[in-house]
Amino acid sequence: MNNLKTGQFYGITNETIRLDGLTLTDTEYTHEKVDWHYHENAYFTFILEGRVVEGNKKETYHCDAGSLLFHNWQESHYNIKPNGFTRGFHIELEKDWLCKYEISNAGIQGSINFADPHAKMLMYNLFRESKLDQHNGALAIDVLLVELFSLMNNIQVTGDKKKPKWVDQIRELLNDTIEDLSLTDIAKTLNIHPVHLSRDFYKHFNCRLGDYRRALKIERALSLLPKADLSLTEIAFQCGFADQSHFIRSFKSLQHLSPLQYRRLL
Repeated sequence: MNNLKTGQFYGITNETIRLDGLTLTDTEYTHEKVDWHYHENAYFTFILEGRVVEGNKKETYHCDAGSLLFHNWQESHYNIKPNGFTRGFHIELEKDWLCKYEISNAGIQGSINFADPHAKMLMYNLFRESKLDQHNGALAIDVLLVELFSLMNNIQVTGDKKKPKWVDQIRELLNDTIEDLSLTDIAKTLNIHPVHLSRDFYKHFNCRLGDYRRALKIERALSLLPKADLSLTEIAFQCGFADQSHFIRSFKSLQHLSPLQYRRLL
């Protein structure tokens, strides 16, 4: 089984950025299939464009644009790439970096597929920082990564607790519906009192319902921006925004760039 060293990924490497204890790699996937292998460092994989299938000893992930995976060090896996262009952004973490910020990987063994939109938004922010200011962005990248690990820990702690049935139901409902839903609509669909839903949502998602919904919309828009054939107006409607101006205002409030500026970074 192949052991890939720091900065090594199968495909064409567009860019490699080496910081103190971190290696950021922008890679185009070109292999139809990559046999079982592992990497010497723990790392994140973030799919910017296209699709890829990844399998490990426990699960198989079907990843589209916007998918975020975490792999612990020496976690073996394989990859299959369907037809079409696929591009990934990777962040490798050396043990010294984890120790510097007192981050333990003991509780995050194996591979993790993140569905939380805030985790994905943090990764889009990391990608943005890597493209905007490579020399002075190291601090911003460290801060965002520490925040991401803190969120990972919160997600795991919350996931370990016994959760009510409506938690998975509302996650599926919000992910599958682009239309705006009122608190009453959601509560009626889930057969739960709206006050109870509003009060307890934060306990299980670490954010308010409105913030979660807004993050989902922007995260979906970010996954569509690489598609050059889609106009900003089309992306706005596909993500449930009333119009392009509303989309641009919401996007800039979270990303501090316009959708067009972010598309140029991509």
